[in-house]
Amino acid sequence: MSKKSFEFPRVSIIILNWNGWRDTVECLESVYRIDYPNYDVIVVDNASHDESIQKIKEYAQGKLKVKSKFFDYNPENKPIKVFELDEREALNGKFNRPLYEKYDSDRRMILIRNRGNYGYAGGNNVGIKFALGVLNPEYVLILNPDTVVEPSMVRDLIDTAENDKKAGILGPAVLYYDYNGRSDVVDFAGAFLIPWKGREVRLGCKRPLHFLPKTPVEVDKVEGSCMLVKGDVFLSVGLFDEAFFCYWEETDLCVRTKQKGFKLLTVPTTRIWHKKSTSTGGGLSKFYVYHFYRNKLWFLRKNYPKSIFVAHIIYTIIYETPFKFVQLVLKYKAIRTFIKYLFGIRDGMFKFGFRD
Repeated sequence: MSKKSFEFPRVSIIILNWNGWRDTVECLESVYRIDYPNYDVIVVDNASHDESIQKIKEYAQGKLKVKSKFFDYNPENKPIKVFELDEREALNGKFNRPLYEKYDSDRRMILIRNRGNYGYAGGNNVGIKFALGVLNPEYVLILNPDTVVEPSMVRDLIDTAENDKKAGILGPAVLYYDYNGRSDVVDFAGAFLIPWKGREVRLGCKRPLHFLPKTPVEVDKVEGSCMLVKGDVFLSVGLFDEAFFCYWEETDLCVRTKQKGFKLLTVPTTRIWHKKSTSTGGGLSKFYVYHFYRNKLWFLRKNYPKSIFVAHIIYTIIYETPFKFVQLVLKYKAIRTFIKYLFGIRDGMFKFGFRD
């Protein structure tokens, strides 16, 4: 690693893969093009049952060219040295760091093989524990594998964080990868929470990027597809709550972080592009519907007064459930998905912490 890189705070970039190597290698290729000199790339594989491990290694060897509408493939930084560990080795800190540090940031990769699918929360936690315990970064960047980053994104987020010592979690403008042929439409640029409704109001959602503010905005939530977290936040607040498995765990972390006095900032002048719901079957899948609505109730029970939770139950009975019936049963004929929704409400009310 060049001496120049030590002038910049270290950031460990964690990318969680599960049966999605095609997205992951496109994400990796964009990451290895960033203009920030001091970073680690940690790919955590959540026990994929496809050929993800093999394909990611082939990419690192330069045997798998990546096509993307956002960049041209760069063969100059291949091969990339892969340091492969299983989950137990990673959690025990068994790692040849002196050898690893001999490689520049864009010529090295850490690949951790989890023994099971631990969801977003548990899978990322393995990577976070390894990074904090072995590499000691000032920052951890949680990045979804179905994203593409612009080269200045990491630098822009860290510059903002370094200029605001109270900043705890930061995120870029998240644009749709493809919104009716456009790639300048905002999906997420920070959100403000309405707890009693169990809803969020997204800044600039479905509007062109130029409508966003030109300065950082303090928000209630940074999306989990790309969140830069100061290492001190994890030490003070803790990691993702693994009971959630997936959905609402990043909102839970954001609320806990804010309760500890840290700021949450969105930086609209930098961006990523995000493919939506590529690993869980989309917003109307039974998996999504069950986990999303169950976890929403768990999140409210955990983080807010009982009055907020009761208000949301009333809101659910009067408004949300009739709406879901019309949407799922009458419009989409998805009766089984609606039943999953009802199971999610039941388990959210009566089985907090239950792992299915």
